[in-house]
Amino acid sequence: MSVLELANISKHFGAIQAVNDVSLSIEAGQVVGLMGDNGAGKSTLVKMIAGNFRPSHGTMQMDGKELILHKPVEARQHGIEIVHQDLALCNNLTAAANVYLGRELRRGVGPFRILDYAAMYKRAGQIFAVLKSETRPRDLVKQMSGGQRQAVAIARTMLSQAKIVLMDEPTAAISVRQVAEVLNLIRHLRDQGIAVVLISHRMPDVFDVADRVIVMRRGRKVADKTIASSSPEEVTGLITGAIEQV
Repeated sequence: MSVLELANISKHFGAIQAVNDVSLSIEAGQVVGLMGDNGAGKSTLVKMIAGNFRPSHGTMQMDGKELILHKPVEARQHGIEIVHQDLALCNNLTAAANVYLGRELRRGVGPFRILDYAAMYKRAGQIFAVLKSETRPRDLVKQMSGGQRQAVAIARTMLSQAKIVLMDEPTAAISVRQVAEVLNLIRHLRDQGIAVVLISHRMPDVFDVADRVIVMRRGRKVADKTIASSSPEEVTGLITGAIEQV
């Protein structure tokens, strides 16, 4: 069974049709590359899945049940997490503090409760070990590389037992070595049975890690193919409009 299904989803802002009649399904343990030019509707589609926007038309289903989201916290409660392009991390805090930001562990009795730093450091370290990341729980985020920062953002999604992780341009503006590290993190999420939607302009990254590729152009879905049955040249043609639809 698909973990998430979208049926005829549309979103308009006044006269602007940002997403037009898009249907797709996402399965557990699958990486789906979402590609398209700027303004194709990728971010709007992901924001509807993440609870930032309500669809103008269409329905969403999760695990076979209708999914209606009014705000992002509701998406998180259903197991949908998003890693934003800017990562939304606090540079002055440690990796563990960022992982638990807004969900801090406390110990004590009644009103006399304090933050349980030892438990947070321990659990964050376990998550980084699962991700096979070099990130250490006590390190400050401002001292980290781009790949380590991505590890912190991804660890935050694993803390909440996510079923779907939406990733917005995770390999933008980082070095080749850090790109390889981020792609390995995505593979580890897939191995945990988590569905990953990867928004990216980097064709090699999508073809390296994704199982399927979905291409959008001018708000419409123009392709939904397995990576094995497509090619970078075909996807480029679909993005630019040289190929109409497949």
